[in-house]
Amino acid sequence: MNGTLGEQVGGRPKTPWHLWAIGIITLLWNSGGVISYMMTELNKLDPSKFTPEQITFFTSFPAWAVAAWALGVWGCFLGSAALLLRSKFAVLLFGVSILGLIGVTVYQRLIIELPASMQTTGQNLFAAAIWVITIGLFIYSSRMKRAGVLR
Repeated sequence: MNGTLGEQVGGRPKTPWHLWAIGIITLLWNSGGVISYMMTELNKLDPSKFTPEQITFFTSFPAWAVAAWALGVWGCFLGSAALLLRSKFAVLLFGVSILGLIGVTVYQRLIIELPASMQTTGQNLFAAAIWVITIGLFIYSSRMKRAGVLR
C-alpha cells in the first residue's frame, strides 16, 4: 500500500500521506494564532470584533505572558512547518509550544480574571481545542520521529 510507514525510500520510511494532511491543516490552523498574536502586538485589533474590555485584556499582558504567548504560537507554527519539511526539530518546537501554552494558561486562568465575555462555553471549548491539538501534534511528531520519517 502506498504511503505506509513500512515502505522504504533510500533506507528511510516513505512519508505517509497523513503527515502531509496534518502538516498542511495545522500550518493553516496555527497561522490563525500567529495572526492573532501579531495583530495584538501591533495594536491592530479590530474594535468591531472585540469589546473594549477584551482589547484592554489582550494588550495589558505583562512581558513574561507575552513571551509565553509568542513561544506558544510561533513554536506551534514553526513546528507544523518543520513537520512538512520532515525535520526532527518539529518535536522540539511543539514541546516549546506546550511550555508557552502552559505559561499563558497560568496567566489567563490562575493569575488574572478573564473578562466575562471570554468565559463562555465556546471560548472554553476553543481553549481546550488548542491544548488538545498542541499536545496531539507533540505526540504525533514524536511518533513520526521514532518511525524514522522525521530526520
